[in-house]
Amino acid sequence: MAKVDLFNIKGENIGTIELKDEVFSIEPNQDVMWRYIDMQLTNARAGTASTKTRGEVSGGGRKPWIQKHTGRARQGSIRAPHWRHGGVAHGPKPKVYFKRLNKKMKRLALKSALSLRLKENNLVVVDDIKFEKPRTKDLTEVLKNLGLENQKVLIVLPKKENKYENVKISGRNIPGIKVLIADNPGVDRVNIDGLNVYDILNHDKLVLLQSTVQKIEEVLG
Repeated sequence: MAKVDLFNIKGENIGTIELKDEVFSIEPNQDVMWRYIDMQLTNARAGTASTKTRGEVSGGGRKPWIQKHTGRARQGSIRAPHWRHGGVAHGPKPKVYFKRLNKKMKRLALKSALSLRLKENNLVVVDDIKFEKPRTKDLTEVLKNLGLENQKVLIVLPKKENKYENVKISGRNIPGIKVLIADNPGVDRVNIDGLNVYDILNHDKLVLLQSTVQKIEEVLG
């Protein structure tokens, strides 16, 4: 089993933690990670772009001039696509963008992304981060203690809890910092983000709490 250093919020090394090889030390599968990110970004599309056709724009009910003997090209409507203020030909219409991956591929993509961050030495494990109230200054101090200031950092919290939500709120105004709550979504599980491949790969450093590691190994192991 792979071992990584365990830090506290003061940046002090307080020991080591073992990581399951089947979760954090597999050979990263680039193809599956690409498929996961493609699915994630596709499903995030609103699909609300819409243009009006010549039948939907106002006006144009009367033929602008007679068919022949005017010396001009024949026209049927002033709202044809080639007219100013005319309709749009072949423009976008509302559409549902949706892709899916099976559960096995999703798990492989997540394990590949986690293993890649560990392989690059860009995985940091902290014993716990909790705040009594939201304060950007407090989270900035933690990042500074860990040597992660001025970097793109993803912090993954284990569950929805007030003290963890305070940490999430504290990271909103820090450039390059994103805080996720990795709990499983449910019927009344609002404000749950979920661990995902795009955010892991879109940040240079990955910070996991000790309890987050246990939850990940429990789900993916």
